[in-house]
Amino acid sequence: MSTASAPAPVVTFGELLLRLTPPGQVPLARTPLLGIDVGGAEANVAIALSALGRPVRAVSLVPDNPLGQMARGALGSAGVDISRITTGPGRMGLYFFEQPSGPIAGRVTYDRAYSAFVAATPDQFDFAGALDGAALLHISGITPALGPGGVALAEAAVAAAKAAGVPICFDGNYRSNLWSAWDSDPRAILTRLVGEAEVLIGNHRDISLLLGEQFSGDGPDRRRLAAEAAFAAFPKLKLIASTARHVVAASTHELAARVDLRNDHWQTDDMRIENIVDRIGTGDAFAAGLLLRYLEGAGAREMARSALAMAAMKHGVPGDTIAVTRAELEAFDGGGDVRR
Repeated sequence: MSTASAPAPVVTFGELLLRLTPPGQVPLARTPLLGIDVGGAEANVAIALSALGRPVRAVSLVPDNPLGQMARGALGSAGVDISRITTGPGRMGLYFFEQPSGPIAGRVTYDRAYSAFVAATPDQFDFAGALDGAALLHISGITPALGPGGVALAEAAVAAAKAAGVPICFDGNYRSNLWSAWDSDPRAILTRLVGEAEVLIGNHRDISLLLGEQFSGDGPDRRRLAAEAAFAAFPKLKLIASTARHVVAASTHELAARVDLRNDHWQTDDMRIENIVDRIGTGDAFAAGLLLRYLEGAGAREMARSALAMAAMKHGVPGDTIAVTRAELEAFDGGGDVRR
């Protein structure tokens, strides 16, 4: 009896991070304790996709010390192929997250300068080998935001995917704190990278930055105008996906998902998400739900619904990552009741 072959792996490339979080809503400046989690945008996508049943191969670099081993181990235990996560001199990138509390917004403090990944050069990665037989390369705008070295890494990964004929998904993930820390030109850099992408995860603000033209996100029609402008500017783009978030309170948000194709589009209704546990990583969960369906050939409606469901569920999970099965994704109805 013949069996179906396993789907081609998704390859992710980006820095693995450790997240340090004070308990509850204790301010970072006054806490004696810190919880530790493994994260990083691309790692979050890798873990979520792996749990959903999609083979994933992670490409990164960590220090050869217990912290690097912790990061590699978190992905490996989630079923991600970590054979392409190498080691190099330097330190582990960190960030600190203070949970939102009442009217006080959450806050991220980065401590990732001079990390092993930031100090790495393209020749320390076998991009061609990692991309062999891959279905797609997923990267984000965080890597080039790390500095000139990060730009070189992102451009090398994209060039290798282009040479191998592997489609690219680029998640904008614009981080102003990172870009402003050096003499950067984010528009020029991101335009080069997005120009090679088949999938863009980004909203009207990302498109405004890329095109140097202001687009409004006020309503589906204006969002469609922004998407059409991006399709015109970037001929390789086939899909643009985004979310629209309305913050009602620190622990109550309303979220909608949108998928634009060149000849079709779909925007979900707003989903009200209450009693939020952790917002970090929700965009990466969204990306995983989107890519799962995209690689299966789903239409705009199904991609948007699955991406929104993944993002919504992540709001109820502490830490950077979410690992739900495909059955749990398909059973999700947003009701929050106990399943018996």
